[in-house]
Amino acid sequence: MIVRLKELLPGPRHFDLRFESGWWEVVNPEPDGQVLGLDGPLKVRLALSREGRYYAADGSLSGSVRARCDRCLEVYSHHVRSRFRLLLASPLPEPVAGDSALLEEDMSVEFLPDEEVNIDQLVREQLYLALPVKFLCHEGCRGLCSGCGANLNYETCTCPVPGGHPAFRKLEQLKVKMG
Repeated sequence: MIVRLKELLPGPRHFDLRFESGWWEVVNPEPDGQVLGLDGPLKVRLALSREGRYYAADGSLSGSVRARCDRCLEVYSHHVRSRFRLLLASPLPEPVAGDSALLEEDMSVEFLPDEEVNIDQLVREQLYLALPVKFLCHEGCRGLCSGCGANLNYETCTCPVPGGHPAFRKLEQLKVKMG
């Protein structure tokens, strides 16, 4: 959905949106390995308004994504809830000559090339920003055994447990070799 910012009437324009499971595959055709798709509808409330020389996008999103745990690689449902506020603006005019400097207030503004905002893209970005850096199916996830690959949440691994400190294993091998 594209919204032309110049056509906004005075006062906020409200959107109550609902994105279904198939939406993720449309806006994100290349799977990234972590997020596998939406796990039910994603509800988004958004208000676009003019604020001086900027446009403001105030909103919230709530829903669940199917994600892969970083420790055990199991797929699970991760709930996401986030509020966001963005300032949008027309691109800065090209400087006549020499270097130009951005003002500090310009650093928190997203400049749009043609005064149009793609709502799907905006929601996708905000959803990514609301996701954790590390996905965990639960806080106590034990992950996979590095030796045999067993999921330690469901089974005990059968790997032999080496004795002693790992830093001294090479010395032990040398001792056996020397006789």
